[in-house]
Amino acid sequence: MIVNGTYDLVLTGGRIHCPDGTLEPGWLAVSGERIGAVGTGTPPAGTHLDLSGAHVVPGFVDIHCHGGGGGSFTSADADQAATAIATHRRHGTTSLVASLVSAPPEELTSQLAALTDLVADGELVGVHLEGPFISRARCGAHDPAVLREPDTEVVGALLEAGRGTIRMVTLAPELAGGIKAIRQLAESGVIAAIGHTDAVAEQVKAAVDAGATVATHLFNGMRPLHHREPGPVGALLDDERVTVELICDLVHVHPDVLRLAARHAGRDRTVLVTDAMAATNVADGMYRLGNLEVRVTDGVATLPDSGSLAGSTLTMDAAFRNLVHGAGLDVADAVAATATRPAQLLGIDAETGSLRPGLLADVVVLDEDLRVAGVLRHGSWLGRPPTRP
Repeated sequence: MIVNGTYDLVLTGGRIHCPDGTLEPGWLAVSGERIGAVGTGTPPAGTHLDLSGAHVVPGFVDIHCHGGGGGSFTSADADQAATAIATHRRHGTTSLVASLVSAPPEELTSQLAALTDLVADGELVGVHLEGPFISRARCGAHDPAVLREPDTEVVGALLEAGRGTIRMVTLAPELAGGIKAIRQLAESGVIAAIGHTDAVAEQVKAAVDAGATVATHLFNGMRPLHHREPGPVGALLDDERVTVELICDLVHVHPDVLRLAARHAGRDRTVLVTDAMAATNVADGMYRLGNLEVRVTDGVATLPDSGSLAGSTLTMDAAFRNLVHGAGLDVADAVAATATRPAQLLGIDAETGSLRPGLLADVVVLDEDLRVAGVLRHGSWLGRPPTRP
Protein backbone atom coordinates (compact mmCIF):
# COMPACT_ATOMS: atom_id res chain seq x y z
CA MET A 1 0.00 0.00 0.00
CA ILE A 2 0.96 3.68 -0.14
CA VAL A 3 1.12 5.48 3.19
CA ASN A 4 1.85 9.20 3.03
CA GLY A 5 3.32 8.79 -0.44
CA THR A 6 5.53 5.88 0.66
CA TYR A 7 5.47 2.63 -1.34
CA ASP A 8 5.95 -0.85 0.10
CA LEU A 9 8.93 -1.50 -2.18
CA VAL A 10 10.84 0.48 -4.78
CA LEU A 11 13.23 -1.29 -7.15
CA THR A 12 15.84 1.27 -8.18
CA GLY A 13 18.75 1.60 -10.56
CA GLY A 14 17.91 -1.27 -12.90
CA ARG A 15 16.89 -1.48 -16.53
CA ILE A 16 13.09 -1.49 -16.32
CA HIS A 17 11.70 -3.11 -19.49
CA CYS A 18 8.32 -1.43 -20.03
CA PRO A 19 5.94 -1.74 -23.00
CA ASP A 20 7.06 1.57 -24.49
CA GLY A 21 10.77 1.00 -24.00
CA THR A 22 13.48 0.53 -21.40
CA LEU A 23 13.93 2.95 -18.51
CA GLU A 24 17.68 2.94 -17.85
CA PRO A 25 18.26 3.54 -15.06
CA GLY A 26 14.70 3.44 -13.87
CA TRP A 27 12.62 2.53 -10.88
CA LEU A 28 9.52 0.44 -10.21
CA ALA A 29 7.34 1.00 -7.16
CA VAL A 30 5.17 -1.74 -5.63
CA SER A 31 1.99 -1.10 -3.67
CA GLY A 32 0.57 -4.24 -2.11
CA GLU A 33 0.11 -6.83 -4.87
CA ARG A 34 0.37 -4.34 -7.71
CA ILE A 35 2.74 -2.07 -9.55
CA GLY A 36 2.17 1.44 -8.23
CA ALA A 37 4.35 3.43 -10.59
CA VAL A 38 7.38 3.26 -12.88
CA GLY A 39 9.68 6.04 -13.91
CA THR A 40 13.12 7.57 -14.16
CA GLY A 41 14.91 10.14 -12.07
CA THR A 42 14.46 10.42 -8.33
CA PRO A 43 12.51 7.39 -7.08
CA PRO A 44 9.59 7.83 -4.67
CA ALA A 45 9.73 7.12 -0.97
CA GLY A 46 9.59 3.54 0.24
CA THR A 47 11.81 0.58 0.97
CA HIS A 48 14.46 0.88 -1.72
CA LEU A 49 16.29 -2.05 -3.28
CA ASP A 50 19.24 -1.07 -5.48
CA LEU A 51 19.34 -3.23 -8.62
CA SER A 52 21.90 -1.27 -10.61
CA GLY A 53 23.06 -3.37 -13.55
CA ALA A 54 20.06 -5.73 -13.45
CA HIS A 55 17.27 -6.25 -15.95
CA VAL A 56 13.76 -5.95 -14.50
CA VAL A 57 11.22 -7.76 -16.69
CA PRO A 58 7.63 -8.99 -16.36
CA GLY A 59 6.97 -12.37 -14.80
CA PHE A 60 7.00 -15.10 -17.43
CA VAL A 61 3.78 -16.63 -18.79
CA ASP A 62 4.13 -20.25 -19.98
CA ILE A 63 1.18 -21.55 -21.98
CA HIS A 64 2.58 -25.07 -22.58
CA CYS A 65 4.09 -27.01 -19.68
CA HIS A 66 3.64 -30.65 -18.58
CA GLY A 67 5.51 -30.59 -15.26
CA GLY A 68 8.78 -30.05 -13.45
CA GLY A 69 10.73 -30.77 -10.29
CA GLY A 70 9.71 -34.44 -10.51
CA GLY A 71 6.01 -33.54 -10.59
CA SER A 72 3.70 -34.09 -13.54
CA PHE A 73 0.35 -32.50 -14.38
CA THR A 74 -0.74 -35.81 -15.93
CA SER A 75 -0.46 -37.62 -12.60
CA ALA A 76 -3.92 -36.56 -11.35
CA ASP A 77 -2.05 -35.74 -8.12
CA ALA A 78 -2.48 -32.20 -6.79
CA ASP A 79 0.77 -32.46 -4.81
CA GLN A 80 2.75 -33.30 -7.94
CA ALA A 81 1.10 -30.38 -9.71
CA ALA A 82 2.07 -28.06 -6.85
CA THR A 83 5.68 -29.26 -7.09
CA ALA A 84 5.75 -28.47 -10.80
CA ILE A 85 4.26 -25.02 -10.24
CA ALA A 86 6.80 -24.18 -7.51
CA THR A 87 9.67 -25.38 -9.70
CA HIS A 88 8.79 -23.10 -12.57
CA ARG A 89 8.04 -20.15 -10.31
CA ARG A 90 11.59 -20.24 -9.01
CA HIS A 91 12.66 -19.74 -12.61
CA GLY A 92 10.42 -16.72 -13.09
CA THR A 93 7.18 -18.23 -14.42
CA THR A 94 4.52 -16.39 -12.44
CA SER A 95 1.61 -17.50 -14.68
CA LEU A 96 1.39 -21.10 -15.87
CA VAL A 97 -0.92 -23.23 -18.00
CA ALA A 98 -0.83 -26.97 -17.20
CA SER A 99 -0.62 -29.16 -20.30
CA LEU A 100 -1.99 -32.70 -20.48
CA VAL A 101 -0.96 -35.25 -23.11
CA SER A 102 -3.17 -37.60 -25.08
CA ALA A 103 -5.15 -40.07 -22.97
CA PRO A 104 -8.60 -41.70 -23.03
CA PRO A 105 -11.36 -39.19 -22.19
CA GLU A 106 -12.00 -40.79 -18.79
CA GLU A 107 -8.34 -40.36 -17.81
CA LEU A 108 -8.33 -36.75 -18.99
CA THR A 109 -11.45 -36.16 -16.92
CA SER A 110 -9.67 -37.45 -13.80
CA GLN A 111 -6.60 -35.33 -14.54
CA LEU A 112 -8.76 -32.25 -15.05
CA ALA A 113 -10.46 -32.85 -11.71
CA ALA A 114 -7.08 -32.71 -9.97
CA LEU A 115 -6.27 -29.34 -11.55
CA THR A 116 -9.52 -27.39 -11.36
CA ASP A 117 -9.02 -26.31 -7.74
CA LEU A 118 -5.52 -25.07 -8.56
CA VAL A 119 -7.01 -22.94 -11.32
CA ALA A 120 -9.75 -21.67 -9.02
CA ASP A 121 -7.13 -20.73 -6.41
CA GLY A 122 -5.05 -18.84 -8.97
CA GLU A 123 -2.13 -21.24 -8.85
CA LEU A 124 -2.66 -22.08 -12.52
CA VAL A 125 -4.11 -19.92 -15.28
CA GLY A 126 -5.79 -22.89 -16.90
CA VAL A 127 -5.32 -26.22 -18.65
CA HIS A 128 -4.16 -27.13 -22.16
CA LEU A 129 -5.23 -30.41 -23.75
CA GLU A 130 -2.48 -31.51 -26.14
CA GLY A 131 -4.44 -34.28 -27.83
CA PRO A 132 -5.90 -36.86 -28.08
CA PHE A 133 -7.21 -35.46 -31.39
CA ILE A 134 -3.85 -35.59 -33.17
CA SER A 135 -2.20 -37.40 -36.09
CA ARG A 136 -0.66 -40.85 -35.59
CA ALA A 137 1.89 -39.95 -38.23
CA ARG A 138 3.12 -36.97 -36.17
CA CYS A 139 2.24 -38.05 -32.62
CA GLY A 140 5.78 -37.83 -31.23
CA ALA A 141 5.71 -38.67 -27.51
CA HIS A 142 1.96 -39.34 -27.44
CA ASP A 143 0.65 -42.88 -27.07
CA PRO A 144 -0.76 -43.79 -30.51
CA ALA A 145 -3.14 -46.29 -28.91
CA VAL A 146 -5.22 -43.52 -27.32
CA LEU A 147 -5.46 -41.16 -30.28
CA ARG A 148 -8.88 -40.53 -31.76
CA GLU A 149 -10.74 -38.33 -34.18
CA PRO A 150 -12.56 -35.40 -32.61
CA ASP A 151 -16.31 -35.40 -32.36
CA THR A 152 -18.58 -32.80 -30.85
CA GLU A 153 -19.83 -35.08 -28.07
CA VAL A 154 -16.36 -35.96 -26.73
CA VAL A 155 -15.06 -32.42 -27.12
CA GLY A 156 -18.13 -31.08 -25.33
CA ALA A 157 -17.79 -33.61 -22.51
CA LEU A 158 -14.15 -32.66 -21.93
CA LEU A 159 -14.98 -28.95 -21.88
CA GLU A 160 -17.73 -29.65 -19.36
CA ALA A 161 -15.36 -31.74 -17.21
CA GLY A 162 -12.88 -28.86 -17.23
CA ARG A 163 -15.50 -26.55 -15.65
CA GLY A 164 -14.19 -23.55 -17.52
CA THR A 165 -10.51 -24.27 -16.89
CA ILE A 166 -9.56 -25.48 -20.39
CA ARG A 167 -7.89 -22.59 -22.18
CA MET A 168 -6.43 -24.36 -25.22
CA VAL A 169 -6.79 -27.62 -27.16
CA THR A 170 -4.22 -28.87 -29.68
CA LEU A 171 -5.54 -30.94 -32.57
CA ALA A 172 -4.76 -32.04 -36.12
CA PRO A 173 -7.22 -30.34 -38.48
CA GLU A 174 -6.96 -32.99 -41.22
CA LEU A 175 -8.70 -35.56 -39.02
CA ALA A 176 -12.38 -36.27 -39.68
CA GLY A 177 -14.30 -33.77 -37.58
CA GLY A 178 -11.24 -31.55 -37.10
CA ILE A 179 -12.63 -28.36 -38.66
CA LYS A 180 -15.95 -28.81 -36.87
CA ALA A 181 -14.11 -29.25 -33.55
CA ILE A 182 -12.11 -26.07 -34.18
CA ARG A 183 -15.35 -24.13 -34.67
CA GLN A 184 -16.78 -25.70 -31.52
CA LEU A 185 -13.73 -24.69 -29.47
CA ALA A 186 -13.65 -21.16 -30.85
CA GLU A 187 -17.36 -20.70 -30.14
CA SER A 188 -16.73 -21.93 -26.57
CA GLY A 189 -14.00 -19.33 -26.01
CA VAL A 190 -11.23 -21.94 -26.05
CA ILE A 191 -8.06 -21.46 -28.09
CA ALA A 192 -7.87 -23.97 -30.94
CA ALA A 193 -4.22 -24.81 -31.63
CA ILE A 194 -2.85 -26.71 -34.60
CA GLY A 195 -0.20 -29.28 -33.80
CA HIS A 196 0.95 -32.88 -34.15
CA THR A 197 -0.42 -32.68 -37.66
CA ASP A 198 0.35 -34.10 -41.08
CA ALA A 199 -1.89 -31.58 -42.81
CA VAL A 200 -1.03 -29.87 -46.07
CA ALA A 201 -1.12 -26.10 -46.32
CA GLU A 202 -4.67 -25.88 -47.69
CA GLN A 203 -6.03 -27.92 -44.77
CA VAL A 204 -4.23 -25.64 -42.32
CA LYS A 205 -5.60 -22.53 -44.00
CA ALA A 206 -9.12 -23.96 -43.69
CA ALA A 207 -8.49 -24.58 -39.98
CA VAL A 208 -7.39 -20.99 -39.42
CA ASP A 209 -10.43 -19.74 -41.31
CA ALA A 210 -12.53 -21.88 -38.93
CA GLY A 211 -10.98 -20.19 -35.87
CA ALA A 212 -7.61 -21.80 -35.04
CA THR A 213 -5.20 -19.15 -33.73
CA VAL A 214 -2.11 -20.94 -32.34
CA ALA A 215 0.63 -23.16 -33.76
CA THR A 216 1.64 -25.71 -31.13
CA HIS A 217 5.46 -25.81 -30.93
CA LEU A 218 6.03 -24.79 -34.53
CA PHE A 219 8.25 -27.20 -36.53
CA ASN A 220 7.97 -29.99 -33.95
CA GLY A 221 5.31 -32.66 -34.41
CA MET A 222 4.23 -31.49 -37.86
CA ARG A 223 4.84 -32.08 -41.56
CA PRO A 224 8.07 -30.19 -42.38
CA LEU A 225 8.36 -27.14 -44.61
CA HIS A 226 8.99 -27.99 -48.27
CA HIS A 227 9.48 -25.53 -51.10
CA ARG A 228 6.65 -27.11 -53.11
CA GLU A 229 4.37 -27.87 -50.15
CA PRO A 230 4.70 -25.37 -47.28
CA GLY A 231 2.59 -27.58 -44.99
CA PRO A 232 1.69 -26.43 -41.48
CA VAL A 233 4.99 -24.63 -40.92
CA GLY A 234 4.67 -22.34 -43.91
CA ALA A 235 0.93 -21.80 -43.58
CA LEU A 236 0.99 -21.05 -39.85
CA LEU A 237 4.13 -18.93 -39.84
CA ASP A 238 2.90 -16.74 -42.69
CA ASP A 239 -0.66 -16.18 -41.41
CA GLU A 240 -1.04 -12.94 -39.44
CA ARG A 241 -3.94 -14.45 -37.48
CA VAL A 242 -1.74 -17.15 -35.90
CA THR A 243 0.51 -16.94 -32.86
CA VAL A 244 3.40 -19.42 -33.02
CA GLU A 245 4.87 -21.33 -30.09
CA LEU A 246 8.61 -21.97 -30.16
CA ILE A 247 10.44 -24.36 -27.81
CA CYS A 248 13.58 -22.31 -27.24
CA ASP A 249 15.91 -24.93 -25.74
CA LEU A 250 18.18 -24.88 -28.84
CA VAL A 251 17.51 -28.63 -29.18
CA HIS A 252 13.99 -28.73 -30.61
CA VAL A 253 14.73 -25.91 -33.05
CA HIS A 254 18.12 -24.75 -34.35
CA PRO A 255 19.05 -21.20 -33.25
CA ASP A 256 19.13 -19.96 -36.86
CA VAL A 257 15.62 -21.31 -37.47
CA LEU A 258 14.41 -19.79 -34.20
CA ARG A 259 15.71 -16.42 -35.34
CA LEU A 260 14.10 -16.75 -38.78
CA ALA A 261 10.74 -17.75 -37.32
CA ALA A 262 10.69 -15.16 -34.54
CA ARG A 263 11.72 -12.35 -36.85
CA HIS A 264 9.09 -13.30 -39.43
CA ALA A 265 6.29 -13.66 -36.88
CA GLY A 266 7.42 -10.60 -34.94
CA ARG A 267 6.73 -9.63 -31.36
CA ASP A 268 2.96 -9.70 -31.83
CA ARG A 269 2.89 -13.37 -32.87
CA THR A 270 5.81 -15.13 -31.15
CA VAL A 271 5.45 -17.03 -27.87
CA LEU A 272 8.19 -19.04 -26.17
CA VAL A 273 7.06 -22.19 -24.36
CA THR A 274 8.91 -24.76 -22.31
CA ASP A 275 6.96 -27.95 -23.16
CA ALA A 276 8.66 -29.02 -19.92
CA MET A 277 8.07 -32.43 -18.38
CA ALA A 278 8.62 -33.85 -14.89
CA ALA A 279 12.40 -34.16 -15.28
CA THR A 280 12.83 -30.38 -15.43
CA ASN A 281 15.23 -29.14 -12.75
CA VAL A 282 15.97 -32.65 -11.47
CA ALA A 283 18.43 -35.41 -12.39
CA ASP A 284 18.70 -37.39 -15.61
CA GLY A 285 16.98 -40.77 -15.58
CA MET A 286 13.76 -42.52 -16.54
CA TYR A 287 10.45 -40.66 -16.26
CA ARG A 288 6.92 -40.89 -17.61
CA LEU A 289 5.04 -38.53 -19.89
CA GLY A 290 1.46 -39.69 -19.85
CA ASN A 291 1.52 -43.42 -20.58
CA LEU A 292 5.00 -43.45 -22.13
CA GLU A 293 8.45 -43.97 -20.63
CA VAL A 294 10.93 -41.18 -21.29
CA ARG A 295 14.71 -41.27 -20.94
CA VAL A 296 16.46 -38.03 -19.98
CA THR A 297 20.16 -37.81 -20.84
CA ASP A 298 22.12 -34.58 -20.43
CA GLY A 299 18.81 -32.82 -19.96
CA VAL A 300 17.35 -34.02 -23.30
CA ALA A 301 14.14 -36.06 -23.05
CA THR A 302 13.55 -38.79 -25.64
CA LEU A 303 11.54 -41.96 -26.12
CA PRO A 304 13.92 -44.91 -25.55
CA ASP A 305 12.75 -46.91 -28.57
CA SER A 306 12.45 -44.27 -31.28
CA GLY A 307 14.67 -41.48 -29.98
CA SER A 308 11.84 -39.01 -30.61
CA LEU A 309 12.00 -35.87 -28.49
CA ALA A 310 9.56 -36.12 -25.58
CA GLY A 311 8.97 -32.65 -24.23
CA SER A 312 11.87 -30.77 -22.68
CA THR A 313 13.58 -29.93 -19.40
CA LEU A 314 13.47 -26.23 -20.23
CA THR A 315 12.60 -23.37 -17.89
CA MET A 316 11.41 -19.98 -19.12
CA ASP A 317 14.45 -18.08 -17.87
CA ALA A 318 16.65 -20.39 -19.95
CA ALA A 319 14.33 -19.88 -22.94
CA PHE A 320 14.68 -16.11 -22.46
CA ARG A 321 18.48 -16.37 -22.40
CA ASN A 322 18.54 -18.72 -25.37
CA LEU A 323 16.50 -16.35 -27.52
CA VAL A 324 18.93 -13.51 -26.76
CA HIS A 325 22.30 -15.26 -26.48
CA GLY A 326 21.58 -18.24 -28.76
CA ALA A 327 19.28 -16.84 -31.47
CA GLY A 328 20.57 -13.27 -31.33
CA LEU A 329 17.32 -11.42 -30.67
CA ASP A 330 16.86 -8.40 -28.40
CA VAL A 331 15.86 -8.44 -24.74
CA ALA A 332 12.69 -6.61 -25.79
CA ASP A 333 11.87 -9.49 -28.16
CA ALA A 334 12.37 -11.95 -25.31
CA VAL A 335 10.12 -9.91 -22.97
CA ALA A 336 7.35 -9.92 -25.57
CA ALA A 337 7.70 -13.65 -26.27
CA THR A 338 7.88 -14.79 -22.62
CA ALA A 339 5.36 -12.43 -21.02
CA THR A 340 3.50 -9.80 -23.02
CA ARG A 341 2.24 -11.85 -25.97
CA PRO A 342 1.29 -15.00 -24.03
CA ALA A 343 -0.61 -12.87 -21.51
CA GLN A 344 -2.51 -11.22 -24.37
CA LEU A 345 -3.24 -14.60 -25.92
CA LEU A 346 -4.73 -15.88 -22.66
CA GLY A 347 -6.67 -12.67 -22.09
CA ILE A 348 -4.91 -11.89 -18.81
CA ASP A 349 -2.95 -8.87 -20.04
CA ALA A 350 -5.09 -6.51 -17.95
CA GLU A 351 -3.56 -8.22 -14.90
CA THR A 352 -0.06 -9.34 -15.87
CA GLY A 353 2.45 -9.67 -18.70
CA SER A 354 4.02 -6.22 -18.68
CA LEU A 355 5.41 -3.64 -16.27
CA ARG A 356 2.62 -1.07 -16.11
CA PRO A 357 1.03 0.72 -13.15
CA GLY A 358 -2.07 -1.09 -11.94
CA LEU A 359 -0.99 -4.55 -13.04
CA LEU A 360 0.00 -7.27 -10.62
CA ALA A 361 3.59 -6.94 -9.42
CA ASP A 362 4.76 -10.07 -11.24
CA VAL A 363 8.41 -9.21 -11.79
CA VAL A 364 11.62 -11.08 -12.58
CA VAL A 365 15.02 -9.59 -11.77
CA LEU A 366 17.72 -10.86 -14.12
CA ASP A 367 21.44 -10.30 -13.71
CA GLU A 368 23.63 -9.06 -16.54
CA ASP A 369 23.89 -12.62 -17.87
CA LEU A 370 20.06 -12.85 -17.85
CA ARG A 371 19.98 -15.34 -14.97
CA VAL A 372 17.29 -15.08 -12.33
CA ALA A 373 18.32 -13.04 -9.30
CA GLY A 374 14.84 -12.71 -7.78
CA VAL A 375 11.14 -13.23 -8.49
CA LEU A 376 8.20 -11.17 -7.27
CA ARG A 377 4.75 -12.70 -7.60
CA HIS A 378 1.79 -10.55 -6.67
CA GLY A 379 4.18 -8.20 -4.85
CA SER A 380 5.85 -10.84 -2.66
CA TRP A 381 9.33 -12.29 -3.11
CA LEU A 382 9.58 -15.99 -3.83
CA GLY A 383 12.52 -16.85 -1.63
CA ARG A 384 15.11 -14.26 -0.68
CA PRO A 385 15.14 -10.82 -2.30
CA PRO A 386 17.93 -10.28 -4.80
CA THR A 387 21.15 -8.54 -3.95
CA ARG A 388 22.73 -6.04 -6.29
CA PRO A 389 24.26 -7.92 -9.26
